[in-house]
Amino acid sequence: MAYITRVAALTALVLLFGCARGSAPNLIGHQALDFTVQDSDRRVNLNDLRGRVVVLNFWGTFCPPCVEEMPSLVNMQRELKPGVQVLAVSIDEDPDAYHRFLREHSIDLLTVRDAEKKSSTLYGTFGWPETYIIDRNGIVRRKFIGPVDWTSPEIVRYLQQL
Repeated sequence: MAYITRVAALTALVLLFGCARGSAPNLIGHQALDFTVQDSDRRVNLNDLRGRVVVLNFWGTFCPPCVEEMPSLVNMQRELKPGVQVLAVSIDEDPDAYHRFLREHSIDLLTVRDAEKKSSTLYGTFGWPETYIIDRNGIVRRKFIGPVDWTSPEIVRYLQQL
């Protein structure tokens, strides 16, 4: 009986606190948290993208679902630019693996490497890929966990309407 009580209490705690950033995270409907990432190639500040819809994607080259979704991100960006801007923040620690991936897969996106994971930590991201949709006014509108087909008609229409 004590075991069942402990399991029930643990489940209640997980439901109460562990899901705070689930399908309706605290950031939805609020101003996107600004950050700046500087790597060996560029410096990117999220607020500099204001005025466009931003698809903020946290990813890594070591992450099979991230690799799976990357071609659709690239294709969506080509189709919807300049109104929609993908910002792909890599959490790769190895700069060589990151650069090799970009070259080998012809990744033509605004991407920056945040090896210290400061930006993803700011957003509460711990599983990759994880993507936030930020409207033209800098408000977080949606969050996706896991790979997405960014070229699906529903997603394209949603991004165009923001």
